[in-house]
Amino acid sequence: MESEQLHVHWWEVAMTSNDENVAIKGKYTAMLVCWILGTGSLFPWNSMLTTLDYYSAIFPNYHPSRILTIAVLSFAFGTIIIMTYYEAKMNTRVRNLIGFSLYFIGSASVIVLDLLTSGSGGIGPYIGLCAICATFGVAEGHVQGGMIGDLSLMSPELLQSFLAGLAASGTITSALRLVIKAAFKNTKGGLRKGALLFLALSAFFELVCVFLYAYLFSKLPIVKYYHSKAAAEGSKTVSIDLAATGIQVQDEEDRKRLERLSNKQLLLKNMDYAIDIFLICVLTFTIFPGYSLVLIATFNLWDLISRYLPLIKCLRITSRSGLMIATLARFLFIPTFYFTAKHGDQGWMIMLTSFLGLTNGHLSVCVLMAGPKGYKGPEQNALGNLLQSFLTGGLFAGLAFGWLWLIGKGW
Repeated sequence: MESEQLHVHWWEVAMTSNDENVAIKGKYTAMLVCWILGTGSLFPWNSMLTTLDYYSAIFPNYHPSRILTIAVLSFAFGTIIIMTYYEAKMNTRVRNLIGFSLYFIGSASVIVLDLLTSGSGGIGPYIGLCAICATFGVAEGHVQGGMIGDLSLMSPELLQSFLAGLAASGTITSALRLVIKAAFKNTKGGLRKGALLFLALSAFFELVCVFLYAYLFSKLPIVKYYHSKAAAEGSKTVSIDLAATGIQVQDEEDRKRLERLSNKQLLLKNMDYAIDIFLICVLTFTIFPGYSLVLIATFNLWDLISRYLPLIKCLRITSRSGLMIATLARFLFIPTFYFTAKHGDQGWMIMLTSFLGLTNGHLSVCVLMAGPKGYKGPEQNALGNLLQSFLTGGLFAGLAFGWLWLIGKGW
């Protein structure tokens, strides 16, 4: 590959002021595309979460709300750790296309499995369902690390749009599930028809994301601008995207002049951001899984709203110490939720869940927008992958801690 690349120097890939103006004019289109891709990055898994009433009905003894989540997050965490380690040598375009394709295949496979087993229970179909959820985890490890790393070297608004799309997937799936449940009778047969319809919508949406990323994303002017800039700073991860649009990167001689911090150095310089994002997710998933559809919808709605708040400069937390204090303060939710579950009514629980979603989305976006600032393109991509690794690790750890809520309630 290196020998096939044309010799393009800094001054040959640098954008003129006119090129930059064209790129900025296309920002809102790019933000919309990033939002859609962000939604697609979690849509299949959120579809599974919001149809758990159906799977709880056919697998009542296997705790699908927790076991399936473990299957997803364990494979997502393992995948993203591997991807982060080899991030500098990977082609981001191929990585993301594999991820979106796996999401589509997994969504279609859930439908096929249900049709082949006629919606029956049993250990066999349940193992098959767990295997498909593991595929979702592999897809998540590809897409979320790849997209967040790539967008970290671009305009912060594009990253915010992608992160808002992640939350939007939960809100949309919750709203659609409520509509579909209302359209079908609340019986096993009705639940099954609603779940199959929902999963079919998920598969179609993922197919749209595959084509959107493959044929549109890399050709957006602002994406081409930032990819060219990253290539000029020594990035190898954007080479295929640039080649797809007729732009090629500099040769190995130029690369040697462009030194970058190692992953270890980046992590040490940004350990507070990594701890922040880890603790945010640990706290959220320690509390969140296993709730009713109404509470899930409430959380997702406020999580979505809060991810737009950092666009208002006076509401964005940029202080590193401020982010740490706000992150640690969220742990007051644990005793508050415990006592509310024991002694409070549904109104108090809905209010607490709203605040949980509000703080989760707002702080997550603030951390991920602030972390990659001040670095070159390759370093921003690497740091985005590192922070996403800690985010996924936090979700996995939070899920493990979430089992503590079952103490005293029996298996």
